[in-house]
Amino acid sequence: MKTWIRGALLVSVLALPLAGCFTTTINHGHVIRPERVRDIQVGSSREQVELLLGSPSTSSRLDGEAYYYISQVKQTTAFLTPETVEQRVVAIYFDEEGFVRDTAYYSLEDGKVVDILSRKTRTGGADYGFLSQILRGAQNPSLNL
Repeated sequence: MKTWIRGALLVSVLALPLAGCFTTTINHGHVIRPERVRDIQVGSSREQVELLLGSPSTSSRLDGEAYYYISQVKQTTAFLTPETVEQRVVAIYFDEEGFVRDTAYYSLEDGKVVDILSRKTRTGGADYGFLSQILRGAQNPSLNL
C-alpha cells in the first residue's frame, strides 16, 4: 500500500510543472510604456503624439478629436476560449486646433471589454450548414436551376 501512495505522490509531483504548460498568454494591441505617455504634454501637436506613440488603434471625432491606444492581455488554458484578464486604453484628447488638451487612462474595471478582433463576419440570410442547404434546395424545386 505504501508503494502505491509513493507512486501516486511521485507522479503528481512530476506532473505539477506540466500544469502551467497549458496556459498561454496573448498580447494584443499597442503596449505603451507609461514614460512614453508622460512625454506628451498638454499643447503637443497631433504629429508629436503620433511620433511618440505611433498610429492609434482607433480615433473619434465626437466633442473634438481623440486618439485611443488599446492593449489587451488574454489568457487561455489548453483548448478553452481566451479570457481577457487585462485591458488598458490610453486616450489622448485634442482641441479644435489639433493640440493635446487632456490625456486619460482606462482599464478593464472602467468599462466593458473592447473587441479588438472579431473572427466572425455576419452574413445575410439564415445560418444553415452545408447539408441543410442541400436538403432545403431539394425541398424547394424553384431553387433548382
